[in-house]
Amino acid sequence: MTSPLTDAPSSEVRWTPRLWGTLLVLCAAMFLDALDVSMVGVALPSIGADLGLSTSTLQWIVSGYILGYGGLLLLGGRTADLLGRRQVFLVALGVFALASLLGGLVDSGPLLIASRFIKGLSAAFTAPAGLSIITTTFPEGPLRNRALSIYTTCAATGFSMGLVLSGLLTEASWRLTMLLPAPIALIALLAGLKLLPHSTREREHRGYDIPGAVLGTAAMLLLVFTVVQAPEAGWAATRTLLSFLAVAVLLTAFVLVERRSPGPLVRLGVLRSGTQVRAQLGAMAFFGSYVGFQFLVTLYMQSLLGWSALHTALAFLPAGALVALSATKVGAIVDRFGTPRLIAAGFALMVAGYALFLGVDLDPVYAVAILPSMLLIGAACALVFPSLNIQATNGVEDHEQGMVSGLLNTSVQVGGAIFLAVVTAVVTANTPAGASPQAVLDSYRPGLVVVTGIAVAGLLISLTGLRTRRGRPSVVVVESTAPQAERVPVRD
Repeated sequence: MTSPLTDAPSSEVRWTPRLWGTLLVLCAAMFLDALDVSMVGVALPSIGADLGLSTSTLQWIVSGYILGYGGLLLLGGRTADLLGRRQVFLVALGVFALASLLGGLVDSGPLLIASRFIKGLSAAFTAPAGLSIITTTFPEGPLRNRALSIYTTCAATGFSMGLVLSGLLTEASWRLTMLLPAPIALIALLAGLKLLPHSTREREHRGYDIPGAVLGTAAMLLLVFTVVQAPEAGWAATRTLLSFLAVAVLLTAFVLVERRSPGPLVRLGVLRSGTQVRAQLGAMAFFGSYVGFQFLVTLYMQSLLGWSALHTALAFLPAGALVALSATKVGAIVDRFGTPRLIAAGFALMVAGYALFLGVDLDPVYAVAILPSMLLIGAACALVFPSLNIQATNGVEDHEQGMVSGLLNTSVQVGGAIFLAVVTAVVTANTPAGASPQAVLDSYRPGLVVVTGIAVAGLLISLTGLRTRRGRPSVVVVESTAPQAERVPVRD
């Protein structure tokens, strides 16, 4: 693989225009993934009115994307390792652009849902491929930490901007929210053809793990589908229980196949590392708690306070702005304090932000009742998300970077789907029929308690990393994949 790094020690490398261009292309894809997720939610009422779709059908415009994305991430990550990261990234980005164009032009609910599934599927390949391009282009240490902090910040920025843009674009037409990603993806694709470093396929792999790919993909697809449908079908319904049983059977078969496969889709030995396990569980708790919080707060602001979609988006904006402003600083903080401390500190801030929001009422003063929580959560996101990505990918061989990237993104998506469904079920169970606004607000509080509890679990998991850190030194010396870059001591 060629690298745009200059011929200098890694601690003194200057970022060339080509290096910045490489990172910006990858950031654009991550930005689009987050933008697309947040934009569609606000547009759903307009889509339903225009296409005559029921509420249950509208749900699949969101769930179709989640199904394709969460279900195929493991396959996407390993495919990037085997077939070449650059090739997989660019092809998937092109599919994303075409699916965006299709979504903005269709006049049918099923076609719109199909386009959303295809977009999720393509994102399942761009996300792990993009992350693994970064981790194999930038040497482990300060350079990679800085690149990953910028990269992950683009996700939070895209999510925040999507909320605001959707409020503005939906006023003109919901189709604009579907079409907007297409030209951005096309520009990123053209730039990527010129700027992305060439990567070779894994030459020494021991064949393609087709049984593992089929079982792993089927298990993830069925798990996400079951969790998404459970609140509507009922958690104790026969269909739901049988679906979870089928997921357990598929996952068991997947593990057995992976243990015996000479070239597994997921090398299970990577999960023997406590650092890796903490990163995966932390990603589930981090994203799961935040998605549940955003869901409840959006309902609170729009349904109970009567705020517009744009007003609600602006209320979330300080958190996203804080993440964006910290983009270039987090890498240096990671270099100084290490990922375990930052993850623990971030989860502590997140717990404080969620707990503080428990006291809101029906007549809040934004600066007093809401803004402090948003700032605390924004600071938490700025610390936790980049640190989790750094922790998950540090010390991993180049030929497994795609696999680990897919695994991390799978943890994020599955955590979001599972915990959002749990929060929704808790709120639904506590909301009486014909409830007054105060009773509805009271029904939200148990959901907020669950969200806070998920963040507390993430904090406890991260604290075990601090204990391990004190028990033995965690300075690891690795070889960079970039030509002529020197060995870099890294604090995990």
